[in-house]
Formats: sequence, structure tokens, C-alpha cells
Amino acid sequence: MSSMIGRKVLLVEPAFPIPSKSKNHKDFLPVGLLKIGAWLNSTGHEVKLVRGHPEDAVNRVILKNWTPDEVWVTSLFTYWSSYVRDAVGLYRERYPRANIVVGGIYASLMPKECKEYTRCDEVKVGVRPQAEKFFPDYSLIAPFNGETPDYQIVHASRGCPRHCSFCGTWRIEPRPGHVKSLLPRLSPPNTEINYKKLVFYDNNLLAIPNIVSLLKELATLRNQKKITWCESQSGFDGRLLLKKPDLAAQIRVAGFRNVRVAWDWGIEDTPTIEQELQLLENAGYHHKDLYVFMLYNWDINFEEMEKKRIQCWKWRVQIADCRFRPLTQTFDHYNPRRSQTGDDYYIHEQGSWTDALIKEFRRNVRRQNIVVRQGYGYYSHSLERAKGMNPGNAKGVRPEDAWDPGVSHTID
Repeated sequence: MSSMIGRKVLLVEPAFPIPSKSKNHKDFLPVGLLKIGAWLNSTGHEVKLVRGHPEDAVNRVILKNWTPDEVWVTSLFTYWSSYVRDAVGLYRERYPRANIVVGGIYASLMPKECKEYTRCDEVKVGVRPQAEKFFPDYSLIAPFNGETPDYQIVHASRGCPRHCSFCGTWRIEPRPGHVKSLLPRLSPPNTEINYKKLVFYDNNLLAIPNIVSLLKELATLRNQKKITWCESQSGFDGRLLLKKPDLAAQIRVAGFRNVRVAWDWGIEDTPTIEQELQLLENAGYHHKDLYVFMLYNWDINFEEMEKKRIQCWKWRVQIADCRFRPLTQTFDHYNPRRSQTGDDYYIHEQGSWTDALIKEFRRNVRRQNIVVRQGYGYYSHSLERAKGMNPGNAKGVRPEDAWDPGVSHTID
């Protein structure tokens, strides 16, 4: 960006296929743009944020009688690249004199391809160090639902010591760093705790060298009723829990909810995952409120994934499943309601996955999670449709469509 003070900068979140009800959800908030907005405002620039098409009703009001000098477009997943390209094209047509910059995940993982495909003027790789010092400017998203979120997104660290092949974190954030404290203070602003609900966007929270002191700070804030709960969006590294078992109780006292551990590899890791879950249960978590993160449509085939699913059923824990896409996958037109091929979305044939198996596994996980949450012994589609999956409605009679989570299910 030009060093000239007082330039007008438009921040753009493309029209990603995010349901309207999830626009301000903790998993989709454009926190990177909000930090950049706070930074640019502090340096004398005039900043506005739009989300989606420039002709959307809210955006028309925001953009009325205002012409930006710079347009900064964020990118999320590489497989949503077409939405970034479309946004660049729309705002290029509307503001032909503006300098258009693309940043974010897609831009950072595939900068050359991003520049050529979107035809933007500049590509920014990685995080903006200047913006990292600022608290996100939540006022920028107020026009989109009339209010700001009731939660705060926190980055206590950047980077991850793990170099998993399926993850782009260590590529986007190659220089790990962490805060010394989370307690309110004057500087830097982004470490101030201003909300009672905290969502940590750290990629490996437990890997922070001073994690014990940070958890103690959170526990203190919770005891003082300054926070009510915390959540780690990326879950917890169970291997670090096993190295430091006391962390489980500290996580609980700090108020973390929706706790997840990852089961990335094969069924042979069953004893290790069981130990991780047991530590969390011993710390006071109920088993049905724990999650095991599992990657499917990857190197581990359907049959083994089913064994892992059934093991989670034995533990009565939920599964947070994630369909694998390569980091260089630039499209994804997955549709669970129709038969598809690799021309529509990525199918990991090397792991013997097919479209039918991908959808079957996802369906099995969904059904199992329902019965785990509700404490039932089986799933019934007819009962779910009729009266909220309550076996009592069947008056003790097991319905014909009862689905047993304790056995392996292949394609119907």
C-alpha cells in the first residue's frame, strides 16, 4: 500500500458459500480483515468492509457515494478460489482505478496461481505483522446484522511445531510466536480480553511454551466472572496432553468447552486416543461432550475409518469429521444429495475412496453423533423425522429402520 495517509481502503469478503445464519459465526468471521481494518484506521486510512456482491442491499448502503483507492480481498480455502476471482472481477469493474490486493489462505498457499487466476494487482502472503498488534474492529461487521458478536477471537500464538502433510498452517505461519500474557493491559491491544466468550484460533494451543501460565490466567478471569467459557477452534494436541497430564484439569478449570482431540492415523492408535480421552473425562468432561477429530477421504481407507468410528461409539464420544482436500485443490462442488465424480470434487482414489463411500461415511458419522448426544442405542430416520429421535415415541418397539452404530455399515 502507498504510504500516503488518508487513502480509502475497501476490505472485501467474497460471496463464499456460507449460510446466512453462519455469517457471524465463530468459525467464519473474517477476523483477518477486522484486524487489518483496525490497523489501517490507526494509520489514518478510511476503511470500509463489504461481504459478498457489491449490489447486495447492505453493501449498496456502505458503498454509496464512496470510491476506494485500494481494494483488499481476502481468500479462504483454496477450493473456493473461484469466489475470490469473481470478487476481484466485480470490484475491478466497479472501481477500475483502484489497486486490488488479495491475501489470506489461498493467496498464501498458491500466490503465483492466485495472481494469474484472479488477475489482481498484488498478492500478500502470510499474516500482516502490523495488523497482528491490533484488536479486531468488530464495528466493521455491525451493519450486516445490526450488532457485533458476543464472543472474542483470540490469537495467543501463531504457527505449529507439527508439519503434517495435509495441513497448511506451517506454510502460512512459518515463524511461530506467542503472547506472554492474556490479562488486560495497554499494549499490544489484541491481547486484551474484552468479551466473556473466547474462541482461540491458535493452531496448536498446547504447544505454547507458557501454556500453563496462560491457562492459569484464564482460570482467574473465569473465577472473577470476567469470562464464561473458552473454545479452541483447532482442538487440542492429545500427544501433548499425555506428556503433561495436568493440562487436562487446567483446560477444564479455564472453562474450555467442545474439547476435541485428533485421531489422524490408523486403528492401531486406539490405546493412545483412549488415554487422551480418559484424561479429559477424569478432569470432569462428560464423554458425550468430547470430540475426536478424524480426517476421511484420505490415505486411511473406508473400512479402517469405520473401525475408528465404531471405536468412538464404544467410548460414546462424538466425531468431528473433515473431508480431505489437497492444499492445491482449487474447486469443490460436493453435493451430498446426488452421485458425483472426481470432476465435481476431490476423491482420494489412492486410498480406495469413492463418491459413494465418502457420502456413506459422512452419513454414518452424522447418525452416530445424534445417538451419542441423545444417549440412544440406535438411530432411526423415521423417529428423527417424526418427533425428534425419541425412542420413547416407539413405545419400546424397535423401528424397522433402526440403524446400529456398533457395526460397520457399507453402502445402502
